[in-house]
Amino acid sequence: MTDKHGDTGKPGHTTPASDPKRRSGTLGPLSDLERHLPGEWWRTLFNAMYLQTDGDVVENKVITAREVDVFLNAIPLARDARILDLCCGQGRHLIELASRGYSALSGVDRSRYLVRLARRRARQENLNIDFHEGDARKFRAKAGGFDCVTMLGNSFGFFERDSDDLEVLKSVIRVLKSGGMLYLDIADGAWLKEHYERRSWEWIDKNQFVCRERTLSEDGRRLVSREVVTHADQGVVADQFYAERLYTRDQIRVLLERAGFQAVQIQEPYQPETERNQDLGMMGRRLILSAKAPERVSVKPRSGPRPLTVLLGDPRRPDEVKLGGVFSDQDMDTVQRLKTALIETGAFDVTYLDEHATLLDTLRRDRPAISLNLCDEGFMNDAFKELHVPAFMEAFDLRYTGAGPACLGLCYDKGLVRAIAESMDIPVPLETYINPDDRTATIPSVLPAMIKPATGDSSIGITQDAVVHTPEEALRYVGKLRETMPERAILVQEYLTGDEYTVGLIGNPGIRLDALPILMVDYSKLPADLPKILSYESKWQPESPYWTEIAYKEALLPENTRRDLVDRSMRLFERLGCRDYARFDFRADANGEMKLLEVNPNPGWCWDGKMNLMAGFAGMTYSEMLLDIIEAAEARYAAADSLAQVAVA
Repeated sequence: MTDKHGDTGKPGHTTPASDPKRRSGTLGPLSDLERHLPGEWWRTLFNAMYLQTDGDVVENKVITAREVDVFLNAIPLARDARILDLCCGQGRHLIELASRGYSALSGVDRSRYLVRLARRRARQENLNIDFHEGDARKFRAKAGGFDCVTMLGNSFGFFERDSDDLEVLKSVIRVLKSGGMLYLDIADGAWLKEHYERRSWEWIDKNQFVCRERTLSEDGRRLVSREVVTHADQGVVADQFYAERLYTRDQIRVLLERAGFQAVQIQEPYQPETERNQDLGMMGRRLILSAKAPERVSVKPRSGPRPLTVLLGDPRRPDEVKLGGVFSDQDMDTVQRLKTALIETGAFDVTYLDEHATLLDTLRRDRPAISLNLCDEGFMNDAFKELHVPAFMEAFDLRYTGAGPACLGLCYDKGLVRAIAESMDIPVPLETYINPDDRTATIPSVLPAMIKPATGDSSIGITQDAVVHTPEEALRYVGKLRETMPERAILVQEYLTGDEYTVGLIGNPGIRLDALPILMVDYSKLPADLPKILSYESKWQPESPYWTEIAYKEALLPENTRRDLVDRSMRLFERLGCRDYARFDFRADANGEMKLLEVNPNPGWCWDGKMNLMAGFAGMTYSEMLLDIIEAAEARYAAADSLAQVAVA
């Protein structure tokens, strides 16, 4: 995304070659502009034509310098201040700042064309500016890494839903330092509703002119625009649609405060000038806002590192889930990487508890201030007792990170999670439950199918043979599971053959709940004769192709798909009682419908696990991810304390 003149020529809405209207390059007269508005128009509308149609403003150095003057007058910043320009476009504001001596500058924009142009222009002027591609709702940047984030030139409010705008603001808070500043330059919504031009036209150069028409959306909250660009020789070269949400002063203030911003200030409206007397559209009159990010717990408080207790599995005891039934050198290396990462935060004085024989006495005696619960092995390394550790913490009235015992117990049973998801209209695979005592159960007709234990984690009981294609294969694998795990129920589940994705969430509902960039499981290098699944071998057998050939990468999804997966995950997070962090796995069926595979309320915390991989996609280090989880728990307890004080009062 980029800064937006209200009426621009972005390469936009084009008709398919099969459309008979394609010959003229235009859709002709339309009575309903909103019906033709692409849901994600901003993905493709910012390119070279944008710089032509909007050039009177966005390519004007004098106007750019004035906009930077207004910004610096509102928020005076030191020359070494770390500034991020979100939706930076071709980098005009950052280049102007760099020319004035500002040295720690970064820009993010959705348009690959404009980002590449920004880099080229910065190099030509020997300016050191970091430009990156990214979506304003989920961009890669270090948490707390900036003193100020700007959104200049009317680049806010492009999304279809105001919840997406809220997501943008929450992402900004994540990357701002404690008390950092946001500077926002947006269309004056109340003024535009009354003064927008319904139709206009102008020459944009010696060969091209643009005709524009506008209307309010059906709900009256967006200004929908159409632009037809005509070349003197080539005829119509673009017929495109776009929109912007129209915020009033009160509405944008409420949205900023919902996101967590404080001290919102709104200046007098800003009205730019145009050298060719251009129709300025949504750029004609703009609101200038500043707001302060909330104060966070300091990474290095003046009083020194704060105490933290970490609960781990017991390396002295056997563990049937692990290969060979014991902690390996790899497991010990993982723990050491954890310790190094917690040291790197500089925030904690850490005590590690991993001897389960004395764990209860130690907790009762020492009463840690807060514990990072990483004992996903379960008490006494018994996976069935994963919920016991938080249950002890609850019994002793101690504070800890992650899900409580009720949530862990519920999510341990995959069938129960499936039933809850289905009741929430979240698609799930077809499934048959086989009770461990039921020896007459029939194999369902859904084939191919995946057969797995109804309870458990770490993919135990799921091997390459778990995917079956015939009733005979199904009976054999059910028999195998009954022999090796006689106490466990069995699920016979529709085998999903589409792409597989993971959503990671950190935070808590009502406080701050953020989605990490979505992860995709890449099975493309797995031998063709092996089923594409995350089997036990993928986690525990380094010599297996499931270990060596499966890769994990950031998902490139259509925005509506990404949004749906995140929305489903957040609803499940709250419904199941997850806390602080959780992971949600989805996979598409043969028709492309995304279905829930699993919810993990106590996901793997290790340096090479999915959660940290997704954090890396967001520009976070391992240390930062761990700190984020701990601070999510601290914020949750602080909120509970505040409510308790109000209740007493």
